[in-house]
Amino acid sequence: MKTIHAEIEKLINDQINLELHSANQYLCMASHFIDEELAGIGNFFLIQSQEENMHALKQYNYLHNIGGKFRLGDLKAPDQNFKGDYKSVFEKALELELRVTRSIYNIVDKAQQHKDFATYTFFEWFVTEQVEEESTLRKLIKKLEMIGSNTSALFLFDQELGGRKSGANLA
Repeated sequence: MKTIHAEIEKLINDQINLELHSANQYLCMASHFIDEELAGIGNFFLIQSQEENMHALKQYNYLHNIGGKFRLGDLKAPDQNFKGDYKSVFEKALELELRVTRSIYNIVDKAQQHKDFATYTFFEWFVTEQVEEESTLRKLIKKLEMIGSNTSALFLFDQELGGRKSGANLA
């Protein structure tokens, strides 16, 4: 038995597709930095990709748990052309996270309107997660602004991001 409003079901499907697009975009960013011999920064974006896939799976499972139907949309090919400074790639990542945040806020807003307390509660975790994602990227962008063209500082930045461990958890 379906217990979800059609509008909410569509928004969650759109969100899953956005998470998958984000995962693919981060995978391309990871590849770019690995090709640039900045494997630590590549590691950061590879973990970002894994986390976006984990988010999509959590939402996919939730959709099934409430009787919704999953619909995979057309996945737009991610940008693979990264020209300019490294900071611009992080700014593109922040723009992507802001888009994800707006989409999640829309789901939460519609869940409130439809008195869908289960969806509202489920997506509270994602609201908190987005605050963390945006904050992390803003801090990294600030660090890259400080680094400027200092290759020694970039080396240390790469080393720092290379130490990031995956926190993926489907629980």
